Amino acid sequence: MVVRSKGFRSKTRSKLARRASEKGLTPVTHSLRSFDEGSKVNININSSIHKGMPHPRFQGFTGTVVGKQGTAFIVSVRVGGLMKTVIARPEHLKANA
Repeated sequence: MVVRSKGFRSKTRSKLARRASEKGLTPVTHSLRSFDEGSKVNININSSIHKGMPHPRFQGFTGTVVGKQGTAFIVSVRVGGLMKTVIARPEHLKANA
């Protein structure tokens, strides 16, 4: 028997699928977004951009920007009772309104 692959994007077929209106090129302004430290952001993974993509288990989570690492942002997310650190580029983050 062949052993099943368990890569980074396994079991994400529906989670990372994009709607018809979201397909195509993403605007350049998405990669130029900036967030201040302490601001709340939603992790909304854009599956067409692989660079700086957080792990799919954090899709839909809300966290606080703690700092910056190069062009990416360090986001602190509460998962259960623990605080986790997620490093994601701005294409995968959205300001929480």
